[in-house]
Amino acid sequence: MITVALAAALRDAGLRWHPTTGDRFVIDKPGVDDDVYTVSEMTVERHDYPSGTVLGFNGTTEWALDSVDAAESLWLPREDQLRELLGSAFVSLTRTTSDFVVTAVVDGEQREFGAPDAADAYGGALHALIRAALD
Repeated sequence: MITVALAAALRDAGLRWHPTTGDRFVIDKPGVDDDVYTVSEMTVERHDYPSGTVLGFNGTTEWALDSVDAAESLWLPREDQLRELLGSAFVSLTRTTSDFVVTAVVDGEQREFGAPDAADAYGGALHALIRAALD
């Protein structure tokens, strides 16, 4: 799972989230961003309204939380989602003794992005790709 800091950097760079079943997220507020939630039709359900998307908590007992605006949540994309978002820019994923290394084409050049977790390596590559596309 990617770090909250990397997820925030991806969001701030322009990555948009359209919640779907299986997505993981945290509440994007200090003090409550340690708990990771999963969108599920049983526990956390997506509700679309003209005013925006709301994530409804069904039957939660941890605390009195009925729903939260998707805008107050921070998506933690999974490794497979990050790889899919890289699309044709993705070249390879390799493993060194200490890191996973994603090779991706950014601005026409192959670049390597290493991290101890494969999802973070994919996230780093996607962050660079988004930033390059917006420059």
